[in-house]
Amino acid sequence: MDYPNDQAPGAPVRSGIPEHGRVPKYYAVKARIDRLVGELGEGGPLPTERDLSERYEVARETVRQAIRELVLEGKLRRQGRGTVVAGPKLEQPLSLASYTEGVRRQGRTPGRNLVTLDRFPCPDALAAETGLRRGEPVWHLERVLLADDERVGLESTYVAVARVPRLDSDFDPDSSFYAWIKSQDIRFGDADERIETVLATPREALLIGTPPALPMLLIHRVSRDTEGQPLERVRTLYRGDRFSFTTRLHG
Repeated sequence: MDYPNDQAPGAPVRSGIPEHGRVPKYYAVKARIDRLVGELGEGGPLPTERDLSERYEVARETVRQAIRELVLEGKLRRQGRGTVVAGPKLEQPLSLASYTEGVRRQGRTPGRNLVTLDRFPCPDALAAETGLRRGEPVWHLERVLLADDERVGLESTYVAVARVPRLDSDFDPDSSFYAWIKSQDIRFGDADERIETVLATPREALLIGTPPALPMLLIHRVSRDTEGQPLERVRTLYRGDRFSFTTRLHG
């Protein structure tokens, strides 16, 4: 296969153009708008659909489809009645580190808005997954994740009341749960983690402030302490247009 000299590692091979050379019209327009996005820079306003359709001599619906895909990919974002160039995606490490640490490493300010903090008897499914006892009291902590005041995710944490009995009075919901846990002389040992793509429910989309059709990255995590005892069960939704995940593999 003949690769262009400027083929970037990780970019679609031959820019995603099939070997037979027949490219959907919207995709050709998308590629041209993508180049324009690079020229405009973060926060730059995109020309209107009418202007772009005249510039590229295509129907407005073709332009609309191209823009829609670039929004879903996180390269553009809606702002008021217009569209602007989005900033780079946040990179979150796949490790036993907090959301706070990952966001701060990229020069952004992390934050959280409390949705709910309540307690209830541990149900069968949660007990089976974590090793907690059925019926024992558990906390449920739900928070909207922020980066520079932008809503970027939704996190639900389940932890036994016996492990942190004063969670409702001693913990600041805007702070890092991991840092607070460590301050209670509890140490994380290991965890099982699973990632999948989903669409948010109507409630989740409303809390995060995104359209229901926006793909989300869903992370399930079950953590244990250094003694192998169950510690937490976390379900975190991240906006697919604002996040990517990184890890280092060893042979």
